[in-house]
Amino acid sequence: MTSTFPVRGRPSSMTSILDAALHLLDAGIPVSFDSVAQQCGLTKPGLLYHFPTKSALMEALVDHIVDAQVQGMSRELDIPLESASPQQRLGAYVRWALQTRHRRSDLVMLSDPRTADRMVARWTERFQPWVEVPADLPPAERARLQAARLLADGVWLADSSATFPLTDDERPQVLAVALELLGEQA
Repeated sequence: MTSTFPVRGRPSSMTSILDAALHLLDAGIPVSFDSVAQQCGLTKPGLLYHFPTKSALMEALVDHIVDAQVQGMSRELDIPLESASPQQRLGAYVRWALQTRHRRSDLVMLSDPRTADRMVARWTERFQPWVEVPADLPPAERARLQAARLLADGVWLADSSATFPLTDDERPQVLAVALELLGEQA
């Protein structure tokens, strides 16, 4: 998905800026032009050169996080996403969700109430190809696939929010249950 807002500058500078903003989110510090500029050693006008609006910065943050998440899921899938069955796509998502330690910044799309609806829509659009369960599957199969997805969603949210995350000992067992729902072996 392309950005709605113009984003300028060298990719390496932008990556440094986005990483600085994610560091703030992980530390529980609100993302603002001032906080990000200070964190990455830029002036506010220097930051505005790269991201002319707060929405442009937030969209870039969502894309930055989702790009990394998609890379992680892609490593779990040994065929192109477009060729994968729903079970294979969801299997990659489940393995990624349960084998990755998620951070507070993974919830970037919810970090600013003024942009949350738009950022959630952006995140959903980017994740949909991985987690969508086709409507034409038999109800019992749909239920199993949805249950596996929701289990992975729960682990991701628990980690990202630091709310009852699984222990390292529990993860393989929960992964085995999720993969069993998908008809796979752990």
